[in-house]
Amino acid sequence: MIFPIFFTFVLLLSISDAAVQDFCVADYKAPEGPAGYSCKKAAKVTVDDFVFSGLGVAGNTTNIIKAAVTPAFAAQFPGVNGLGISLARLDLAPGGVIPFHTHPGASEVLIVTQGTIIAGFISSANTVYLKTLKTGDLMVFPQGLLHFQVNGGGTPAIAFPSFSSPSPGLQILDFALFKNDLPTSLVAMTTFLDVAQIKKLKGVLGGTN
Repeated sequence: MIFPIFFTFVLLLSISDAAVQDFCVADYKAPEGPAGYSCKKAAKVTVDDFVFSGLGVAGNTTNIIKAAVTPAFAAQFPGVNGLGISLARLDLAPGGVIPFHTHPGASEVLIVTQGTIIAGFISSANTVYLKTLKTGDLMVFPQGLLHFQVNGGGTPAIAFPSFSSPSPGLQILDFALFKNDLPTSLVAMTTFLDVAQIKKLKGVLGGTN
């Protein structure tokens, strides 16, 4: 009687172990679906898939926003695929700004490691949550809400955002409004902005119409 029970227990245990998948390293050569990248075959996975070395180097902040974001998302870091996490590096030169934007697929936690950053987000009730962050401070930005970061001092600032998704997504409000071919008249009607100002912003950001 004991043997059949023991045999059944071992069988169930082996089935349970077989059903567990430790990870799903992104296979960039396979098709990408709505759920993310396909899994690389276990035999082809190496330790390098779980290591990312790109966040130790400052990004190029010689641009219109004087800022740079270096992502370690599933598209750059295959080991985070399917794990519900990802990271990035944020560099803000003096006067640098990350404009209002959202991450449709993830909440964000930002930790400041150098300098001062003014950060905030706006809730769906249009309540503003604003704070000046210093080295060692963290701030969380709930999924899908508009938020921003601005260098709050006269020296370069560095922060490391982490996300609750390997592919958090990104939509920058200024680009959504002014870096497209939506007719200027419609942008004016829906934003109440002056037509001349809209045309100027479209010229700066590469929009048309």
